[in-house]
Amino acid sequence: MRLPHFTLLITLLAVLTCFGSAAPSKNVIFILADDYGWADSTLYGHTDLYPTPNIERLASRGMTFSRAYANSPLCSPTRASVMTGQIPTRHGSTNPQHHLKTVRLKATIADKADPGSKAIMTESVTRLDTNWPTLGKQLKQAGYATGHFGKWHLGREPYSPLEHGFDVDVPHWHGAGPAGWFVAPWMYSNFKANLPREHIEDRMSEEAVSWMKLQSGEKPFFLNYWMFSVHAPFDGKTSLRDYYRDRIDHDSSQRSPLYAAMVHSLDDAVGSLLDYVDAADIADETIIIFLSDNGGNIHSGVNETDTKGDSYTTSPTSNAPLRGGKASIFEGGIRVPCVVVWPGLTEPGSRSDAIIQASDFYPTLHAQLQIDLPDEHVVDGLDITPALEGGSIDREAIFTYFPHSPRVPEWLPPSIAVHSGDWKLIRVFHEGENGQHDYLLYDLSTDIGETTNLAAKHPEKVARLDSLIEQHIQDTNAVVPVPNPNFDPSEYKPEQIGIQPGGLKKSRSR
Repeated sequence: MRLPHFTLLITLLAVLTCFGSAAPSKNVIFILADDYGWADSTLYGHTDLYPTPNIERLASRGMTFSRAYANSPLCSPTRASVMTGQIPTRHGSTNPQHHLKTVRLKATIADKADPGSKAIMTESVTRLDTNWPTLGKQLKQAGYATGHFGKWHLGREPYSPLEHGFDVDVPHWHGAGPAGWFVAPWMYSNFKANLPREHIEDRMSEEAVSWMKLQSGEKPFFLNYWMFSVHAPFDGKTSLRDYYRDRIDHDSSQRSPLYAAMVHSLDDAVGSLLDYVDAADIADETIIIFLSDNGGNIHSGVNETDTKGDSYTTSPTSNAPLRGGKASIFEGGIRVPCVVVWPGLTEPGSRSDAIIQASDFYPTLHAQLQIDLPDEHVVDGLDITPALEGGSIDREAIFTYFPHSPRVPEWLPPSIAVHSGDWKLIRVFHEGENGQHDYLLYDLSTDIGETTNLAAKHPEKVARLDSLIEQHIQDTNAVVPVPNPNFDPSEYKPEQIGIQPGGLKKSRSR
């Protein structure tokens, strides 16, 4: 009579062991680069200038996504989406104005527009509301040690990381980029350099590693490492700039040795985190997510000197073969590099063509860490576990909302885009005749550079995809641009759409 009980016990132990081996990894390292373009790493084979061995090292441990998207072509909206799992149409952050003194917690319609504009744009939220159940709050409530290091740009006190669930915030800075320069001396009020000419990314990775060491395995940690790199002002280590100056191909659109030096420091910081994970022997229990908040900057001017001593000005980078860049809703502004290392889920060195968006990591982390999603909080992101396991995602579409018109290369009037499979439709609000919308349709499977508008050729596809946009706007109760009642056709200059007036924007660099 004892044998069946013994057999049952063995069976139960086997089942428990099986479940134990599939238990979620504990620690989370979330690396969010700033303005780091899809073609700024060696992941996708479109750069000869930027070696990124540590990002490749990360990729060798997990999955690289070739169709990962930011939630916006500008930084703060994507950051708000990462923290809330919602997309800009719902949370209302559509423009990175979160360093300004104006506090606006609800999106509104602007008071007016220029007479040459057909639509009145929206006014963005300027703070991440502390009522949101942010990722920091959720993981802290679940027993995690939480630390934020680097850029925030979602609001100064009382909207800083410390009010959003993080135990520590270093260097506790609300600005759009580093305070002063990347290389010390800096201008943070309570954070000084340890060394002359110290690079902020070296220091941030050092601080992050020191903080991880303090956790000592007592409880899992959530390290939110949001890099300052490679945002303006353009500044880097002199030794690295000199190193890349000899490697510039002046026939290439990527020809800034200063920007190459900045990418190098970004990659070094990734390596510092990986070195610690290995040294601490916690790789098997640590999730690492790496992506960028938007596409690469192609509108700023960087002043350079070649090996002959001749001066020239160039854009920081190029996102080719993608069209556009930061602040553009074309692919160069929203498709971003992404690597996910998830022990137990991702296969080392694997790749995926699944369409994912930054807001997807909120529900995915909740699901895999077995944390309940907050009640009465709508989540727009999707649990991408099937893709992490090498499969496909049951997803009809993703949406990118950008109701603004910064005059950068390839800019558009206020727009919203939908991706569905290989197709992408951009609705340009009220840009058509008599206040109707205008449309741009692309088949990305054959036209990754978005060179040929197929809207006139496929009206049925435009109608189907636009119906998804309209339903999305209704579902999220979005504040959207309205027709400009003071529109003056004589002031309208459609030939200037997509053109940056005056050429490259003057930017601080040293």
